Amino acid sequence: MLKHLLIHPKINEVIGRAGHHARILIADGNYPSSSKKGPNAEVVCMNLMPGVVTCAQVLRAVLSAVPIDAVNTMGYETDGPYALAEDPPVWDDYRAVIRDAGLPLKLEPIFKWDFYEAVATPDHVLTIQTADQQRFANILLSVGVRMD
Repeated sequence: MLKHLLIHPKINEVIGRAGHHARILIADGNYPSSSKKGPNAEVVCMNLMPGVVTCAQVLRAVLSAVPIDAVNTMGYETDGPYALAEDPPVWDDYRAVIRDAGLPLKLEPIFKWDFYEAVATPDHVLTIQTADQQRFANILLSVGVRMD
């Protein structure tokens, strides 16, 4: 019986094989996960219906199961049809999840187009596709080292 929150067998299998610097993408419902991924990445679809499950829910589960060194968000556009004037509200949810997990991590945005490039590396091992409908909710985690 697992002691952490994450109980999805495929996700546990992939993160169990992942090592330091491996990357895990928690993708929102709009992310093109079939085409924007690394060559070694597996995709697990958790999109049951619009809004279920959310990226923040997946983040909470993943943080309970694997050490994380860095958290990158997809930087939002400030002009164009998808522009935002300030940080997406979901980022506050992420900060709360990270704080509740007792981790000293800060969100580090990567500009949208650079984010796609960061995901398309051989270190990208897993995409967890959610049904989150919030804009710019994508979050890229870098696996750390277990210290205990």
